[in-house]
Amino acid sequence: MAQRAVWLISHEPGTPLCGTVRFSRRYPTVEKRAKVFNGTSYVPIPEDGPFLKALFFELRLLDDDKDFVESRDSCSHINKTSVYGLLVGGGELWPVVAFLKNNMIYACVPLVEQTLSPRPPLISISGISQSFELLFGIQDFLHLGQKNETELNTKLNQLPDLLLQACPFGTLLDANLQNSLDSINFASVTHPQKQPAWKVGTYKGKPQVSVSITEKVKSMQYDKQDIADTWQVVGAVTCKCDLEGIMPNVTISLSLPTNGSPLQDILVHPCVTSLDSAILTSSSIDAMDDSAFSGPYKFPFTPPLESFNLCYYTSQVPVPPILGFYQMKEEEIQVKITVNLKLHESVKNNFEFCEARIPFYNRGPVTHVEYKVSFGQLEVFRERSLLIWIIGQKFPKSMEISLSGTVTFGAKSHEKQPFDEICIGGTAYLKLHFKILDYTLTGCYADQHSVQVFASGKPKISTHRKLISSDYYIWNSKAPAPITYGSLLLSLSSWTLNGHSRKDEISRSSKKPEENQGNTGQV
Repeated sequence: MAQRAVWLISHEPGTPLCGTVRFSRRYPTVEKRAKVFNGTSYVPIPEDGPFLKALFFELRLLDDDKDFVESRDSCSHINKTSVYGLLVGGGELWPVVAFLKNNMIYACVPLVEQTLSPRPPLISISGISQSFELLFGIQDFLHLGQKNETELNTKLNQLPDLLLQACPFGTLLDANLQNSLDSINFASVTHPQKQPAWKVGTYKGKPQVSVSITEKVKSMQYDKQDIADTWQVVGAVTCKCDLEGIMPNVTISLSLPTNGSPLQDILVHPCVTSLDSAILTSSSIDAMDDSAFSGPYKFPFTPPLESFNLCYYTSQVPVPPILGFYQMKEEEIQVKITVNLKLHESVKNNFEFCEARIPFYNRGPVTHVEYKVSFGQLEVFRERSLLIWIIGQKFPKSMEISLSGTVTFGAKSHEKQPFDEICIGGTAYLKLHFKILDYTLTGCYADQHSVQVFASGKPKISTHRKLISSDYYIWNSKAPAPITYGSLLLSLSSWTLNGHSRKDEISRSSKKPEENQGNTGQV
């Protein structure tokens, strides 16, 4: 007997969604068991938004739901059990146990250890009675002695820790959540706070908390039909907590927008005191589906005095931020180059800096350059055999830019010229360097409302985020190139070019004449 997921949803007539998800908990280990037991009849647990909409439709709680729906309202579908089937994602999620009490909807989905087609009788599903027991226990805990909304919010914030004890991994051990709360309080009373060995002192001064999210994106792009482009996003959350007291407690919640990419492979700092099982089991090895946990990701911890990395994560983002191709052809002491770059429409077009570096290894110094650039400026470093294309802080409105030219080299000097064992002959690359402030590729963010501090004084809370390029290579498509492999690197399926080369695909896009004119020069 286990539960796949639990929700608490406030009923708020007159609001756009008619309600708000106040609490939700998914159990990925139970979900994997459901997928095995249910077989072809398996329907994954949806995100909170689609679940709320489907549940409110079934309960007739939507403000504009006035029409008769035969599948729901006919006499043959009168519900007497508080067990429902919800139409989500092209399938029917069943059984869903749900009831409304004091403007709060309590809902959960029990595990059914058999196929759901045909539907087994309710009396044979032991998890349903456990669902009612769990929901009634949560209801009693929330409304026992509750006087106002503040007290309700306090109890909702306590639920994650209480369910870790009362219902670990979706299996109900004790429906009386007050017992779990009393045991936690008893432990805190009988074990007075002591200075931990790893904390060398205490902070004295104005309280403040700083949270910084940094994502680094790597990419290897080839513009070849037989080699898949790859990319990878790695994130780190850095915190600095200046708080008074021996053991101040802080909880930071990381959130994603509706179209955000779920965080995976999460590693946390040892100071984190507890974690939702869905955070621990989210792995990039598993195939992405609608049941992937998408937050919020809550990290309760007791911070050290110094700045520290709260957690690291990866994410399977659907596209790289900048797509491009690079072509280089050798002609005796000259090479002809062509570069096209395209910023994806979903990416924030506001860089702190953006530049493309084009090195030429195992050649002599640059003696002459003729070029045409549609946007930005080109700098030439002769002795280093290096071109730097300074793109600046924004791409043009077309989101596409190009560079073409001819580079002439002098006699090779082995002592001064850059050497590389890989970049021999036509094997060459362009490397992008960029930074975007107040932006992450996954959409991950934390704001002032995402940080809860349980310590004396009201701290000043600041949050920051940024995206940085790291090993972002575009290889010459006219020559061999090293190939990367790895479970965290994704093929460029989202930008398929349907048999055409990337150069042809990018050149088809319409551009304004003034953006194509660019700059022409000789150096």
